[in-house]
Amino acid sequence: MKKTFLFLSMAMLTLASCSSDDNGNNVTPVTPEVPGEGGVLEASTGGPNQGNQVYVDLSTSQKTLARRDSWDFGFYGGADFRVIINGSIKMAVKKLATSNIDEVQAEDASVNIGFSTVSTLGYADNPTGVLTGAGNGEGTAIAEISANDADNKVYLVNMGFKVGTATPNPGSEASTGEARGWKKVRILRNGTTGYKIQVAALNATTHQEFTVNKDSNFNFTFFSLDTNTTVSVEPAKDKWDLNFTTFTNYFAYQGGFITYYFADFVATNSKGGTQVYEVMNATTAYDAFTISNVVDANFWASTADQRIIGSAWRNGGGPSSLPSVKDDRFYVVKDAAGNIYKLKFLALTNDAGLRGYPVFEFELL
Repeated sequence: MKKTFLFLSMAMLTLASCSSDDNGNNVTPVTPEVPGEGGVLEASTGGPNQGNQVYVDLSTSQKTLARRDSWDFGFYGGADFRVIINGSIKMAVKKLATSNIDEVQAEDASVNIGFSTVSTLGYADNPTGVLTGAGNGEGTAIAEISANDADNKVYLVNMGFKVGTATPNPGSEASTGEARGWKKVRILRNGTTGYKIQVAALNATTHQEFTVNKDSNFNFTFFSLDTNTTVSVEPAKDKWDLNFTTFTNYFAYQGGFITYYFADFVATNSKGGTQVYEVMNATTAYDAFTISNVVDANFWASTADQRIIGSAWRNGGGPSSLPSVKDDRFYVVKDAAGNIYKLKFLALTNDAGLRGYPVFEFELL
């Protein structure tokens, strides 16, 4: 299939090279994008502190890095008015009863990420990445932004933690640094094209207000409360497939689910159209896997869950074992353009045993 694809691509390139004099018009021909055949990539998240979120586009082998604590909110660019919080730094939010941002508020230590925080409290975004839901752990932690301003409540915001700076033992991670403090925030619609964000310190009786415009070319437009500006984080929604990051997940615990923080996590760009499924080597070996082995129906679950790879590709290690790559599985990834790749992980650590240096190989099928 690859030879056929490359032949067709060369034919298209030959046609595109004809001059405008040949076809009698002044239109500049467009050269189609030909996906790469694959290779080996290191998606370094910054060592055991894992300070970077790394976005990977498989068709170009392009990597885009963003510092994890450079942003706080992501404003959805689609038709709905939804806002996500930065789960990579353990942010948590609680909806208050008031819509008056200028009321004085107090810290609430229960608004956090960890074993004490059950998912149904709704302090974190649903980790599937699905934005819709009525709260209580479904959809975004911040309710859908209403066209009626009075319906949009104030949120108590635990700003999470800075990127860690400690040097842990080999095999351990130290992603969590010092606490970033608290804010109160209220978000409104700005007509049909964007958002207004009202921000203040908890004890303040006045607030600042900023606007964020929607951009349909991106899943989200990101905003920092440190700089009160929009910041560049994700590439355009059709220009990445995998996100290597730390991550706030839900974890089964005592008959329910709690919020739980993972290092070495891989999310897929489900909103941008990337799909994925897992294959166990016992079913088909990686080297023997071809396009004829692809089961299209297996992609379905990933259309509504960005965690299919998640943490399942590695062993986290423990008191008597170092973290390691699981060598009994690999992944099939379909990008938004329909290109299909097989992908397997080769390393979790570098040669010194330090985490935060994932390596994978992939091949266009």
